[in-house]
Amino acid sequence: MRTLHTFINRLLKKRYFPVIALLLLACLYYCAPVQAQEPDEPVEVIESNLVKLNVGVADQQGRAILNLSRNDFVVYEDGVPQSIVNFEPTETPFSLVLLLDMSGSTLSFRTTLKQSALRFIDALAPDDRVAVVSFNSKVKGLQDFTTDRRKIAYAISVLAEGRGTSDVYKGLQYSLAQLAKEGKRRKAIVVLTDGIDTEMRKQDGATSANATTDADAIAAIKPDASPSLRAVLDSADRQGVTVYPLVLPGSDPKRLMSITPQQAAIYAAARVRLETLAGRTGGRLHDIRRLEDLGRLYAEVAAEMRTLYSIAYQPPGARQRDGSWRAINVEVKRAELIARTRPGYYANAR
Repeated sequence: MRTLHTFINRLLKKRYFPVIALLLLACLYYCAPVQAQEPDEPVEVIESNLVKLNVGVADQQGRAILNLSRNDFVVYEDGVPQSIVNFEPTETPFSLVLLLDMSGSTLSFRTTLKQSALRFIDALAPDDRVAVVSFNSKVKGLQDFTTDRRKIAYAISVLAEGRGTSDVYKGLQYSLAQLAKEGKRRKAIVVLTDGIDTEMRKQDGATSANATTDADAIAAIKPDASPSLRAVLDSADRQGVTVYPLVLPGSDPKRLMSITPQQAAIYAAARVRLETLAGRTGGRLHDIRRLEDLGRLYAEVAAEMRTLYSIAYQPPGARQRDGSWRAINVEVKRAELIARTRPGYYANAR
Protein backbone atom coordinates (compact mmCIF):
# COMPACT_ATOMS: atom_id res chain seq x y z
CA MET A 1 0.00 0.00 0.00
CA ARG A 2 3.00 2.38 0.83
CA THR A 3 4.37 1.75 -2.68
CA LEU A 4 1.00 2.73 -4.17
CA HIS A 5 0.94 5.99 -2.15
CA THR A 6 4.46 6.86 -3.33
CA PHE A 7 3.50 6.20 -6.95
CA ILE A 8 0.42 8.43 -6.67
CA ASN A 9 2.42 11.26 -5.09
CA ARG A 10 4.84 11.17 -8.00
CA LEU A 11 1.94 11.33 -10.46
CA LEU A 12 0.44 14.29 -8.58
CA LYS A 13 3.67 16.20 -8.94
CA LYS A 14 3.53 15.52 -12.69
CA ARG A 15 -0.20 16.41 -12.80
CA TYR A 16 -1.31 13.09 -14.32
CA PHE A 17 -4.82 13.54 -12.96
CA PRO A 18 -6.67 11.29 -15.47
CA VAL A 19 -4.29 8.45 -14.67
CA ILE A 20 -4.77 8.99 -10.94
CA ALA A 21 -8.55 8.88 -11.29
CA LEU A 22 -8.41 5.57 -13.15
CA LEU A 23 -6.05 4.10 -10.57
CA LEU A 24 -8.27 5.14 -7.69
CA LEU A 25 -11.34 3.64 -9.35
CA ALA A 26 -9.49 0.40 -9.99
CA CYS A 27 -8.30 0.30 -6.39
CA LEU A 28 -11.80 0.85 -5.06
CA TYR A 29 -13.19 -1.90 -7.29
CA TYR A 30 -10.56 -4.58 -6.81
CA CYS A 31 -9.25 -3.84 -3.32
CA ALA A 32 -12.48 -3.16 -1.43
CA PRO A 33 -13.43 -6.02 0.86
CA VAL A 34 -16.38 -8.11 -0.35
CA GLN A 35 -18.99 -9.09 2.19
CA ALA A 36 -20.10 -12.63 1.48
CA GLN A 37 -23.70 -13.53 2.18
CA GLU A 38 -24.09 -16.08 4.92
CA PRO A 39 -25.45 -19.40 3.59
CA ASP A 40 -28.22 -19.46 6.16
CA GLU A 41 -29.25 -15.83 5.67
CA PRO A 42 -32.91 -15.71 4.57
CA VAL A 43 -33.59 -14.18 1.15
CA GLU A 44 -36.78 -12.17 0.90
CA VAL A 45 -39.02 -13.34 -1.92
CA ILE A 46 -41.97 -11.14 -2.81
CA GLU A 47 -44.80 -13.26 -4.12
CA SER A 48 -48.29 -12.09 -5.06
CA ASN A 49 -51.21 -14.46 -5.38
CA LEU A 50 -53.63 -11.72 -6.39
CA VAL A 51 -56.51 -13.16 -8.42
CA LYS A 52 -57.67 -10.85 -11.22
CA LEU A 53 -61.06 -11.12 -12.88
CA ASN A 54 -62.75 -9.39 -15.79
CA VAL A 55 -66.48 -9.49 -15.05
CA GLY A 56 -69.45 -8.83 -17.34
CA VAL A 57 -72.85 -8.02 -15.86
CA ALA A 58 -76.21 -8.14 -17.66
CA ASP A 59 -79.88 -7.96 -16.78
CA GLN A 60 -82.47 -10.66 -17.51
CA GLN A 61 -82.84 -9.35 -21.08
CA GLY A 62 -79.10 -9.62 -21.71
CA ARG A 63 -78.44 -5.87 -21.64
CA ALA A 64 -75.05 -4.87 -20.22
CA ILE A 65 -75.08 -2.97 -16.93
CA LEU A 66 -72.32 -0.35 -16.80
CA ASN A 67 -72.95 1.73 -13.66
CA LEU A 68 -72.02 -0.62 -10.81
CA SER A 69 -69.50 0.03 -8.03
CA ARG A 70 -67.22 -2.14 -5.90
CA ASN A 71 -69.92 -2.46 -3.24
CA ASP A 72 -72.32 -4.09 -5.72
CA PHE A 73 -70.14 -7.22 -6.03
CA VAL A 74 -69.47 -10.24 -3.83
CA VAL A 75 -66.67 -12.64 -4.79
CA TYR A 76 -66.44 -16.22 -3.54
CA GLU A 77 -63.54 -18.67 -3.79
CA ASP A 78 -64.62 -22.25 -3.01
CA GLY A 79 -67.73 -20.78 -1.42
CA VAL A 80 -65.82 -18.46 0.92
CA PRO A 81 -66.38 -14.67 0.56
CA GLN A 82 -63.27 -12.75 -0.45
CA SER A 83 -62.23 -9.15 0.15
CA ILE A 84 -62.00 -7.11 -3.05
CA VAL A 85 -58.69 -5.24 -3.02
CA ASN A 86 -58.95 -3.55 -6.42
CA PHE A 87 -61.85 -2.52 -8.62
CA GLU A 88 -61.86 -0.97 -12.11
CA PRO A 89 -65.04 0.33 -13.79
CA THR A 90 -66.01 -0.55 -17.36
CA GLU A 91 -64.44 2.55 -18.92
CA THR A 92 -60.92 1.72 -17.66
CA PRO A 93 -58.61 1.20 -20.71
CA PHE A 94 -57.29 -2.20 -21.79
CA SER A 95 -53.94 -3.41 -23.06
CA LEU A 96 -54.86 -5.75 -25.88
CA VAL A 97 -52.99 -8.04 -28.25
CA LEU A 98 -54.49 -8.50 -31.70
CA LEU A 99 -53.15 -11.93 -32.68
CA LEU A 100 -53.52 -12.71 -36.40
CA ASP A 101 -53.20 -16.06 -38.15
CA MET A 102 -50.93 -15.54 -41.17
CA SER A 103 -50.57 -19.23 -42.06
CA GLY A 104 -51.40 -20.62 -45.46
CA SER A 105 -55.00 -21.33 -44.47
CA THR A 106 -55.81 -17.58 -44.46
CA LEU A 107 -54.22 -16.64 -47.81
CA SER A 108 -57.48 -16.73 -49.78
CA PHE A 109 -59.20 -14.07 -47.62
CA ARG A 110 -56.38 -11.83 -46.38
CA THR A 111 -58.10 -8.69 -47.66
CA THR A 112 -61.29 -9.45 -45.71
CA LEU A 113 -59.25 -10.38 -42.65
CA LYS A 114 -57.32 -7.11 -42.65
CA GLN A 115 -60.36 -4.94 -43.31
CA SER A 116 -62.19 -6.62 -40.43
CA ALA A 117 -59.23 -6.16 -38.09
CA LEU A 118 -59.16 -2.46 -38.96
CA ARG A 119 -62.86 -2.20 -38.09
CA PHE A 120 -62.07 -3.79 -34.75
CA ILE A 121 -59.39 -1.21 -33.98
CA ASP A 122 -61.81 1.61 -34.83
CA ALA A 123 -64.32 0.17 -32.35
CA LEU A 124 -61.90 0.25 -29.39
CA ALA A 125 -61.72 3.04 -26.84
CA PRO A 126 -59.15 5.80 -27.60
CA ASP A 127 -56.98 4.97 -24.56
CA ASP A 128 -56.82 1.23 -25.22
CA ARG A 129 -53.23 0.19 -25.92
CA VAL A 130 -52.93 -2.31 -28.79
CA ALA A 131 -50.10 -4.57 -29.92
CA VAL A 132 -50.26 -6.50 -33.20
CA VAL A 133 -48.75 -9.99 -33.41
CA SER A 134 -48.87 -12.46 -36.29
CA PHE A 135 -48.08 -16.14 -36.41
CA ASN A 136 -47.49 -18.89 -38.96
CA SER A 137 -44.40 -21.07 -38.62
CA LYS A 138 -42.89 -18.10 -36.78
CA VAL A 139 -44.31 -15.59 -34.32
CA LYS A 140 -43.71 -11.93 -35.17
CA GLY A 141 -44.38 -8.84 -33.12
CA LEU A 142 -45.53 -6.35 -35.75
CA GLN A 143 -46.32 -3.42 -33.45
CA ASP A 144 -45.62 -2.81 -29.78
CA PHE A 145 -48.35 -1.50 -27.50
CA THR A 146 -49.54 1.92 -28.60
CA THR A 147 -52.63 4.10 -28.80
CA ASP A 148 -51.53 5.45 -32.20
CA ARG A 149 -54.13 4.05 -34.60
CA ARG A 150 -52.00 4.88 -37.64
CA LYS A 151 -49.18 2.66 -36.43
CA ILE A 152 -51.63 -0.14 -35.61
CA ALA A 153 -53.31 0.16 -39.02
CA TYR A 154 -49.92 0.04 -40.78
CA ALA A 155 -48.99 -3.15 -38.93
CA ILE A 156 -52.28 -4.79 -39.94
CA SER A 157 -52.41 -3.54 -43.54
CA VAL A 158 -48.75 -3.75 -44.57
CA LEU A 159 -46.71 -5.84 -42.13
CA ALA A 160 -49.14 -8.72 -41.54
CA GLU A 161 -48.11 -11.20 -44.23
CA GLY A 162 -46.93 -14.78 -44.57
CA ARG A 163 -47.91 -18.36 -45.25
CA GLY A 164 -46.97 -21.85 -44.13
CA THR A 165 -47.73 -23.73 -40.92
CA SER A 166 -49.48 -22.47 -37.80
CA ASP A 167 -47.96 -22.05 -34.30
CA VAL A 168 -51.13 -20.96 -32.50
CA TYR A 169 -49.98 -21.59 -28.94
CA LYS A 170 -46.52 -20.11 -29.43
CA GLY A 171 -48.35 -17.01 -30.64
CA LEU A 172 -50.45 -16.99 -27.49
CA GLN A 173 -47.41 -17.50 -25.24
CA TYR A 174 -45.59 -14.65 -26.98
CA SER A 175 -48.65 -12.40 -26.58
CA LEU A 176 -48.88 -13.17 -22.87
CA ALA A 177 -45.18 -12.38 -22.43
CA GLN A 178 -45.75 -8.99 -24.04
CA LEU A 179 -48.78 -8.32 -21.85
CA ALA A 180 -46.72 -9.10 -18.75
CA LYS A 181 -44.78 -5.90 -19.48
CA GLU A 182 -47.97 -3.83 -19.30
CA GLY A 183 -48.08 -3.81 -15.51
CA LYS A 184 -51.41 -3.59 -13.73
CA ARG A 185 -53.51 -2.60 -16.74
CA ARG A 186 -56.53 -4.63 -17.79
CA LYS A 187 -55.50 -7.18 -20.40
CA ALA A 188 -57.01 -9.20 -23.24
CA ILE A 189 -56.06 -11.17 -26.36
CA VAL A 190 -58.23 -11.36 -29.46
CA VAL A 191 -56.95 -14.23 -31.59
CA LEU A 192 -58.09 -15.03 -35.12
CA THR A 193 -57.37 -18.70 -35.91
CA ASP A 194 -58.76 -22.03 -37.05
CA GLY A 195 -57.18 -23.50 -33.92
CA ILE A 196 -55.20 -26.14 -35.81
CA ASP A 197 -51.76 -25.83 -34.25
CA THR A 198 -49.22 -27.66 -36.44
CA GLU A 199 -47.30 -29.35 -33.61
CA MET A 200 -50.46 -30.38 -31.77
CA ARG A 201 -51.91 -31.69 -35.02
CA LYS A 202 -48.96 -34.07 -35.36
CA GLN A 203 -49.27 -35.20 -31.75
CA ASP A 204 -53.04 -35.68 -31.98
CA GLY A 205 -52.67 -37.63 -35.23
CA ALA A 206 -50.12 -39.96 -33.65
CA THR A 207 -52.26 -40.44 -30.53
CA SER A 208 -55.32 -41.41 -32.57
CA ALA A 209 -53.46 -43.36 -35.28
CA ASN A 210 -54.85 -46.78 -34.31
CA ALA A 211 -58.50 -45.70 -34.07
CA THR A 212 -60.88 -46.98 -36.74
CA THR A 213 -63.92 -44.83 -35.95
CA ASP A 214 -64.40 -41.11 -35.33
CA ALA A 215 -65.61 -41.75 -31.78
CA ASP A 216 -62.58 -43.91 -30.91
CA ALA A 217 -60.17 -41.39 -32.40
CA ILE A 218 -61.75 -38.47 -30.53
CA ALA A 219 -61.73 -40.45 -27.27
CA ALA A 220 -58.02 -41.27 -27.68
CA ILE A 221 -57.00 -37.58 -27.41
CA LYS A 222 -57.11 -35.67 -24.12
CA PRO A 223 -57.12 -32.05 -25.37
CA ASP A 224 -56.96 -30.43 -21.92
CA ALA A 225 -53.80 -32.39 -21.07
CA SER A 226 -51.73 -30.45 -23.62
CA PRO A 227 -48.69 -28.87 -21.90
CA SER A 228 -48.83 -25.90 -24.30
CA LEU A 229 -52.46 -25.22 -23.45
CA ARG A 230 -51.79 -25.55 -19.71
CA ALA A 231 -48.85 -23.12 -19.94
CA VAL A 232 -51.03 -20.55 -21.71
CA LEU A 233 -53.84 -20.95 -19.16
CA ASP A 234 -51.46 -20.65 -16.20
CA SER A 235 -49.98 -17.43 -17.57
CA ALA A 236 -53.42 -16.02 -18.38
CA ASP A 237 -54.56 -16.90 -14.83
CA ARG A 238 -51.64 -15.07 -13.24
CA GLN A 239 -52.21 -11.89 -15.24
CA GLY A 240 -56.00 -11.97 -15.40
CA VAL A 241 -55.97 -11.98 -19.22
CA THR A 242 -59.26 -12.57 -21.03
CA VAL A 243 -58.97 -14.41 -24.36
CA TYR A 244 -61.45 -14.10 -27.23
CA PRO A 245 -60.93 -16.65 -30.03
CA LEU A 246 -62.48 -15.83 -33.41
CA VAL A 247 -62.69 -19.23 -35.08
CA LEU A 248 -62.31 -19.39 -38.85
CA PRO A 249 -64.69 -21.45 -41.02
CA GLY A 250 -61.90 -23.83 -42.05
CA SER A 251 -61.90 -25.33 -38.56
CA ASP A 252 -65.28 -27.00 -39.16
CA PRO A 253 -64.64 -30.59 -40.37
CA LYS A 254 -68.16 -30.73 -41.84
CA ARG A 255 -66.89 -28.52 -44.64
CA LEU A 256 -64.51 -31.24 -45.83
CA MET A 257 -65.64 -33.61 -48.60
CA SER A 258 -64.32 -36.66 -46.76
CA ILE A 259 -62.66 -37.02 -43.41
CA THR A 260 -60.68 -39.75 -41.66
CA PRO A 261 -61.13 -40.64 -37.99
CA GLN A 262 -57.78 -39.02 -37.27
CA GLN A 263 -58.84 -35.76 -38.97
CA ALA A 264 -62.10 -35.77 -37.03
CA ALA A 265 -60.13 -36.17 -33.79
CA ILE A 266 -57.67 -33.39 -34.69
CA TYR A 267 -60.45 -30.91 -35.43
CA ALA A 268 -62.43 -31.90 -32.35
CA ALA A 269 -59.40 -31.54 -30.06
CA ALA A 270 -58.54 -28.12 -31.54
CA ARG A 271 -62.10 -26.97 -30.92
CA VAL A 272 -62.10 -28.18 -27.30
CA ARG A 273 -58.83 -26.35 -26.62
CA LEU A 274 -60.20 -23.07 -27.96
CA GLU A 275 -63.40 -23.49 -25.94
CA THR A 276 -61.29 -24.18 -22.84
CA LEU A 277 -59.15 -21.14 -23.56
CA ALA A 278 -62.17 -18.85 -23.80
CA GLY A 279 -64.11 -20.41 -20.91
CA ARG A 280 -61.22 -20.56 -18.45
CA THR A 281 -60.23 -16.93 -19.04
CA GLY A 282 -63.74 -15.50 -18.96
CA GLY A 283 -63.81 -14.77 -22.68
CA ARG A 284 -66.17 -15.96 -25.35
CA LEU A 285 -65.58 -18.05 -28.47
CA HIS A 286 -67.04 -16.57 -31.65
CA ASP A 287 -67.64 -18.83 -34.65
CA ILE A 288 -67.16 -17.22 -38.05
CA ARG A 289 -69.80 -18.97 -40.14
CA ARG A 290 -69.25 -16.69 -43.13
CA LEU A 291 -66.26 -14.47 -43.82
CA GLU A 292 -68.67 -11.59 -44.35
CA ASP A 293 -69.45 -11.81 -40.62
CA LEU A 294 -65.85 -11.32 -39.52
CA GLY A 295 -66.07 -7.53 -39.22
CA ARG A 296 -69.30 -7.72 -37.24
CA LEU A 297 -67.86 -10.29 -34.83
CA TYR A 298 -64.76 -8.17 -34.24
CA ALA A 299 -67.04 -5.24 -33.42
CA GLU A 300 -69.04 -7.42 -31.01
CA VAL A 301 -65.86 -8.35 -29.15
CA ALA A 302 -64.84 -4.69 -28.90
CA ALA A 303 -68.29 -3.81 -27.55
CA GLU A 304 -68.17 -6.66 -25.01
CA MET A 305 -64.78 -5.52 -23.72
CA ARG A 306 -66.27 -2.11 -22.97
CA THR A 307 -68.82 -3.75 -20.65
CA LEU A 308 -66.31 -5.48 -18.38
CA TYR A 309 -65.48 -4.57 -14.80
CA SER A 310 -62.14 -5.67 -13.37
CA ILE A 311 -61.94 -7.06 -9.85
CA ALA A 312 -58.96 -8.35 -7.89
CA TYR A 313 -58.92 -10.17 -4.58
CA GLN A 314 -56.26 -11.72 -2.36
CA PRO A 315 -56.97 -15.31 -1.20
CA PRO A 316 -55.91 -16.20 2.36
CA GLY A 317 -52.11 -16.56 2.54
CA ALA A 318 -52.40 -19.85 4.42
CA ARG A 319 -53.90 -21.62 1.41
CA GLN A 320 -51.34 -23.91 -0.23
CA ARG A 321 -50.51 -23.80 -3.90
CA ASP A 322 -51.00 -27.52 -4.38
CA GLY A 323 -52.33 -27.47 -7.94
CA SER A 324 -55.93 -27.98 -6.83
CA TRP A 325 -58.87 -26.31 -8.56
CA ARG A 326 -60.24 -23.17 -6.89
CA ALA A 327 -63.80 -22.36 -7.95
CA ILE A 328 -64.71 -18.69 -8.37
CA ASN A 329 -68.19 -17.25 -8.24
CA VAL A 330 -69.09 -13.59 -8.58
CA GLU A 331 -72.51 -12.34 -7.53
CA VAL A 332 -74.17 -8.95 -7.83
CA LYS A 333 -76.19 -7.76 -4.85
CA ARG A 334 -79.06 -6.83 -7.15
CA ALA A 335 -80.80 -10.18 -7.64
CA GLU A 336 -82.05 -9.40 -11.16
CA LEU A 337 -78.50 -9.03 -12.50
CA ILE A 338 -76.22 -11.83 -13.70
CA ALA A 339 -72.41 -11.71 -13.52
CA ARG A 340 -70.12 -13.70 -15.82
CA THR A 341 -66.41 -14.31 -15.36
CA ARG A 342 -63.91 -17.16 -15.45
CA PRO A 343 -64.99 -20.16 -13.38
CA GLY A 344 -61.78 -20.55 -11.37
CA TYR A 345 -58.09 -21.38 -11.53
CA TYR A 346 -55.60 -24.07 -10.61
CA ALA A 347 -53.52 -23.05 -7.59
CA ASN A 348 -50.14 -23.79 -9.12
CA ALA A 349 -46.89 -22.45 -7.68
CA ARG A 350 -46.00 -19.05 -9.12
